[in-house]
Amino acid sequence: MKQYISEAIGTFAMIFCGCGAMTINEITNNGISHVGVAATWGLIVMAMIYAFGEISGAHFNPAVTIGFAFAKKFSWNKVPKYILAQALGGILAAFMLWFLFPESQFLGETTPAEGFPSYKAAILEFILTFFLMIVIINVSTGSKEIGTMAAIAVGGVILLEAMFAGPMTKASMNPIRSIAPALFTGNFQYLWIYITAPILGAITGVSSCKLVKDDNCC
Repeated sequence: MKQYISEAIGTFAMIFCGCGAMTINEITNNGISHVGVAATWGLIVMAMIYAFGEISGAHFNPAVTIGFAFAKKFSWNKVPKYILAQALGGILAAFMLWFLFPESQFLGETTPAEGFPSYKAAILEFILTFFLMIVIINVSTGSKEIGTMAAIAVGGVILLEAMFAGPMTKASMNPIRSIAPALFTGNFQYLWIYITAPILGAITGVSSCKLVKDDNCC
């Protein structure tokens, strides 16, 4: 039970802070800035890995949980429970943002940039999650993101990808991170991108591990 509570709290914190930064940036007319939003995402993920890495593994992302299970480092039996815990934490975070900032139209939702085709957004999200999972699988201990190296590496790659890809797709890399705000904005048009692309990217990232590591990869 402690693992699931940790996943719920960690996902809540990640989405509340990350989407919260995007929401406050929206209602203050770029008061935080794009760089500030990207840094917020990276820092909150880093902090939550330090906080919960040894308890739940600090997944906070269904794509990462599925990736670890695909790598045979995590039990498939636990996958639904982890995803449910992540969903509860994420939805509660989005609800709190909706309650606190009713003037926001977007609540940090994920949609492709205007004029950026959906299929290109899907490809970009796939590549982003591919890189993210490569980093995670190589710095984690089993199915757990633990220690200074994991926290800095994973938080750093999320900051990096949010920095350069955020303007095009919002750099979700996480189905729950996209689903949660959409439940309160009602914009479900692009959710298929943010559900399928990260999961496929994570699985492909795990598979590529076999090409560069010989022992106990997956």
